Amino acid sequence: MRKRERENPCGICGHYHKFEEGEVCGVCGHRAPVSSDKTSLQVSAFPSVILPDFLYLGSYDNASRSELLKTQGITRVLNTVPACQNLYKNSFTYHCLQDDKILQFDDAVQFLEQCERDKARVLVHCMSGKNKSPAIVIAYLMKSKGWRLQPSYQWVKERRSSVELSQDAYQQLQEYEQKLFGSCDNSNLAGAPSFNFGFSNPSDPLPLHVPIPAFNNLGTTSIFARPPPFEVPPHGFTFGADRTQRSMSENLSNPSGSDIPMDSS
Repeated sequence: MRKRERENPCGICGHYHKFEEGEVCGVCGHRAPVSSDKTSLQVSAFPSVILPDFLYLGSYDNASRSELLKTQGITRVLNTVPACQNLYKNSFTYHCLQDDKILQFDDAVQFLEQCERDKARVLVHCMSGKNKSPAIVIAYLMKSKGWRLQPSYQWVKERRSSVELSQDAYQQLQEYEQKLFGSCDNSNLAGAPSFNFGFSNPSDPLPLHVPIPAFNNLGTTSIFARPPPFEVPPHGFTFGADRTQRSMSENLSNPSGSDIPMDSS
């Protein structure tokens, strides 16, 4: 077997390649990013810190980078998707939620509270790190910290901007909030995710300042109010009217009615 050319693995992908020199990793294809994208790509390799020294949020890709998890001191992993494989059972303590449809908030919160009591750092992940795992983290903040849904959602969103809760997940969080606090807090909807794709809710009343369109405005000229190009006089159409007008015009120019002699000289 060929001897490794370097002893320490790449800090991003965990494999052995000359990252600093721009060499492409032969295992995963990782390469050094251009300077403009360097910060964003390096940050994406690490899970988001929700609560320092305790709670981390990420994707399956983050969960697959064991070396990076170890550098952050993470020892436990909460897997919210049963289909995702637990890759490093010898290195981390895993807890996997069993229901793929209904978010098991109580089960997840119980595990996270045990991690907090043990002072263990834990990663919560789903496949993309955008929907299920953020919902679990939000539920934990509601139960453990006593926060309502809106501040809990904003707290997570500010620390992981890629969070995109589905309507189903948000509805389950609302039901969980009602279970914990007895009601849903609708006093602050500014930070809530929108599921109407930028369109207003049909049930919302129209604002008072919106003008009502007027279709019979007298000040506006309508194309239907324009006169026809040839307007027929009310007394009717007379054949030869143009000829009569020419004759009258000629008579005005020659009052005597006689022919005007032409100069023969």
